[in-house]
Amino acid sequence: MNDFEYLLSSIETIKGVGKKTLSLFYKKKIFTIFDLLWHLPMAKIQINEDTEIEDLQVGKVYNIKLIPIKYNFPRIRNLPNKVICEKNNIKLDCIFFNSYEGYIKKILPLNKEVSINGKAGYFRNKFQFVNPSQVKTDSSNLILDHNKYSLTEGLSLNKFNQIINNVFKKLPELDEWLPKDVLKIFDHVSWKESIIKLHREDINSIKNSNYYKRLVFDEIFANFLLTSKIRSKIKKIKKKNKTFDSNFQNKILENFKFKLTNDQILALENINKDMKSKQKMFRLLQGDVGSGKTIVSVIAALNAINSGYQVAIMAPTEILATQHFKFISENFKYYCRPEVLTSKTDYKKRKKILNELSNNKIDILIGTHSLFQDKLSYYKLGLIIIDEQHKFGVNQRKKLSDKGGDDCDVLVMSATPIPRTMMMTIYGDMDISLIKTKPINRKPIKTYSKNEIKIKEIIQFIKKEIFNKNQIFWVCPLINESKKIDHQSAITKYKSLEKIFNDKVDIIHGSMDKNEKDLVLKKFHDKKIDILVSTTVIEVGIDFPNANVIIIENSNKYGLSQLHQLRGRVGRGSKEAKCILMFKSNLSENARNRINILKNNDDGFKIAEEDLHIRGYGDILGFKQSGLKNYNLADPIQHKDLFILAERQIKKIEKNNFNFKKYNKLIKLYDKVSVINEII
Repeated sequence: MNDFEYLLSSIETIKGVGKKTLSLFYKKKIFTIFDLLWHLPMAKIQINEDTEIEDLQVGKVYNIKLIPIKYNFPRIRNLPNKVICEKNNIKLDCIFFNSYEGYIKKILPLNKEVSINGKAGYFRNKFQFVNPSQVKTDSSNLILDHNKYSLTEGLSLNKFNQIINNVFKKLPELDEWLPKDVLKIFDHVSWKESIIKLHREDINSIKNSNYYKRLVFDEIFANFLLTSKIRSKIKKIKKKNKTFDSNFQNKILENFKFKLTNDQILALENINKDMKSKQKMFRLLQGDVGSGKTIVSVIAALNAINSGYQVAIMAPTEILATQHFKFISENFKYYCRPEVLTSKTDYKKRKKILNELSNNKIDILIGTHSLFQDKLSYYKLGLIIIDEQHKFGVNQRKKLSDKGGDDCDVLVMSATPIPRTMMMTIYGDMDISLIKTKPINRKPIKTYSKNEIKIKEIIQFIKKEIFNKNQIFWVCPLINESKKIDHQSAITKYKSLEKIFNDKVDIIHGSMDKNEKDLVLKKFHDKKIDILVSTTVIEVGIDFPNANVIIIENSNKYGLSQLHQLRGRVGRGSKEAKCILMFKSNLSENARNRINILKNNDDGFKIAEEDLHIRGYGDILGFKQSGLKNYNLADPIQHKDLFILAERQIKKIEKNNFNFKKYNKLIKLYDKVSVINEII
């Protein structure tokens, strides 16, 4: 067994791990020796030395010498075993759950002094220790300070320390994977030294040490290596290059009433270059809300069709899929034959679409996940476009790329700006085109905040907007009232507004079926209703140019990025748009700060950076869905310099065409086995 195989071997190979202990480790999701090493301590516990019973304080950890005087082993199941102990004529109980009588008699023999270590409790006018962490007949063997771990019931600290110390004895010196110049930054400390240090020292006091930082960097580096390797593998796939000339594209652009921005032009040039090359395209088109990503992707689709290929556009929701279909049908019907397919498409229509798709009578098929069912057979699929990519992780992206075959390019779009330190983590497997500038005709959205007690003022404002022929989105967090969360429901708000605006208000939410949603959206599109009450189902992609006002209730309950997405549903026409953020009176300082950031900023990338600092990377849109586990130690805010260092190292490796095989073991170690096995 080599060094890396030892770390990835099952914990049942460790001395002291039997079937019972194994099942307890599994409860904590510890399966390998590497998992065990990454089950890090939470803090260092300092233990008070020998204390008198009357001096104990509830909740504190103590070392105390006692004499067991009586056993109490109940014959009723699930009741704990009790040992009554004494010190200086004052009694104290030691309580044991899930412990055998024989074991208790062995560690607490009657009338013999023992030293006990544990947290003091108090029950029925008497101090007690429940499942004490250490019991020794020789007090010199007591560990007076130790690390605190998150353990499951039945797994004692003594047992855990015994097992992890057995691992330390056998822990091999691993072949160094870090380049010499990087290793020098961490004063040449090894991986083995570092991981042992984190278990033996107070983890909170060594966060600025080279041991800690070295392990942080290893995590980031392994993650970046994986995504870089996926990108490298995709680039090696040879495909038939697509052929189309600029005249066709220019003809389409001449029909527009507007000009593309410089960022849109550059993004389109990169996409066209990828499609014309003999390397498979795997590109992310990322842009802020309202930056014009959709039009760029549609032009790319028409270029692919002009080259003799079919295109599949996958959206995260049926509403967005239907909207794309209508947009393409109304504006590009002379250049392509589009169709839409969702889970709600009836059997007869579905059968017709499947037949036409396989016979090349459909150029663009738009839909949701149903586009990639096994029954679907494309005549000649050449481009996959995935809208709102943050719904799909690394594994899903790779599977979609494989599904299209070698000649199929992949373009994914996201309106969720990601801070730079997170870019490589989430999108490192892809080439990236950014659209930061917005179309010239887009006016900034004026953002206001209003206390909900001023609802009458808001209603008057809405009446004025309706008089000026504007439409309104009114967003509520939940569909039904909840006893746990104080959110105004969409249904209650709809009924309230209906009393004021009669039939000029309607509602849409996720529990409605497709036909109901389509009917309401058509009424809103045709201006038969003025106010659309909604849940956050409108967050992604919905486009109604005449909707110039959005009101968001309980705005303090949302993250900044989500509020920015919602705000982006308005301001898509030529008129000035407004966003009103409603909040409750008991607003926290943190929530007030978030609302002020949004009021004073309309740059999604800056807002994402602020969101990262306020809420942490785990809540950033896209990270939880990215297919990657949360880092054990690395944090994009605290370790920004190490993220940048890792990114530089990856670019250096890619530039020099370095052999990735050197790093395969490192990637495997950091729990990427499910992906790495497919790409090694």
